[in-house]
Amino acid sequence: MNIAVAGTGYVGLVSGVCFAEKGHKVICVDTDKEKIDLMIAGISPIYEADLEEMMKKNYAEGRLNYTTEYAAAYKNADAIFIGVGTPELPDGSANLSYIATAARQIAESVEQDCLVVVKSTVPVSTNDKVEQFIKDFLTHDVKVEVASNPEFLAQGTAVRDTLKASRVIIGTESKGADDKLRKIYEPFGLPIVSVSRRSAEMIKYASNNFLALKISYINDIANLCELVGADIEEVVKGMSFDGRIGSSFLNAGIGYGGSCFPKDTKALKYLAKQYSYDLKTVGAAAEVNKKQKTKLFMKSCKRLITFQGLKVAVLGLAFKPGTDDLREAPSLDNIALLLEQGADIYAYDPAASSNLEKKYPNEIVYVHAPEEALKGANVCFIFTEWKEIKEIKPDTYKKYMKTPLVYDGRNIYKTEEMKNAGVEYYSIGR
Repeated sequence: MNIAVAGTGYVGLVSGVCFAEKGHKVICVDTDKEKIDLMIAGISPIYEADLEEMMKKNYAEGRLNYTTEYAAAYKNADAIFIGVGTPELPDGSANLSYIATAARQIAESVEQDCLVVVKSTVPVSTNDKVEQFIKDFLTHDVKVEVASNPEFLAQGTAVRDTLKASRVIIGTESKGADDKLRKIYEPFGLPIVSVSRRSAEMIKYASNNFLALKISYINDIANLCELVGADIEEVVKGMSFDGRIGSSFLNAGIGYGGSCFPKDTKALKYLAKQYSYDLKTVGAAAEVNKKQKTKLFMKSCKRLITFQGLKVAVLGLAFKPGTDDLREAPSLDNIALLLEQGADIYAYDPAASSNLEKKYPNEIVYVHAPEEALKGANVCFIFTEWKEIKEIKPDTYKKYMKTPLVYDGRNIYKTEEMKNAGVEYYSIGR
């Protein structure tokens, strides 16, 4: 099938490349010519495992291309997937201006019947409006239907999450639209769940908010474990054997970040408010997460008089391993507080340092190896559980640091191992 994809961020680019990998002919559309030129040269604009190799392969084999000429891309497409951003507005609602722009461009360009598929995360009923908006601006006598097909990819594993998804959600209002989407996804060999358009929109928010709830819940329990003398890892082990609970998203730490959970919790709360309904559980999850991000900094303030003039090693900047994304990363909240306190920060991250350098070009020293950050350091904070950080041996902290004082926000180490290595070690819920 001939597929056009509007937007080349995480959702758009990964989806487009994966469609090409499964045999469809795909053209990805973006307004940024420099970005398009970069992708044509085989360079991925986002840090994502396996993506660049698949881009080069499918481009070379003629199934994948990139353009800024949206009219030519949309004109004869069988299906057009919208994967543009929906950033949050100050009041927590979703900014739908990029969706509207793509919809109008599609309306003015399509010259044959086609299916428009919204993959972007949008509030419930948005797809109804998109369909009407396209009909309002159609310039040719063609039939356009709109379907909802929310993505469930995670940064760092986006390609795998798309090719080997647990399910594909298809939200349509006609059998014809459902059949077409099923045909597109047939080569993936994945379970397909067909629902109404509005249910598909809600499934995305309900899923992400439930995962956010799990994370905040276990962090709340971890905080209580510290007070009563229990060990959160032992508690989670006991919980995980219950099939109703499972073990996923029960890793205690300093909270969630990224582009999805924080934005989606705010958007769902905003949606509920429009209907005069108070989503108390979602609000509580967001509040717990906000406080959790700086829990280790608050612990360190009880131990230290000041950070003024101290060398502080920061290991991990991205909100999770496998990505260079800093959006809502706990490291940002803590770094801001450390700088206010006069700390001399030496930061290490295998992927995200250049992104933080745009925000703090002179205030932080960026290093290329964990040992460079640890050498002569008075304090160390661990914010991301990168493989490169997890592989650091406990005695390395004792060897390199002036005072081996470590605050671990991801519970990487066993407390006994750090104690035996001569490290003063603080973690979450233990």
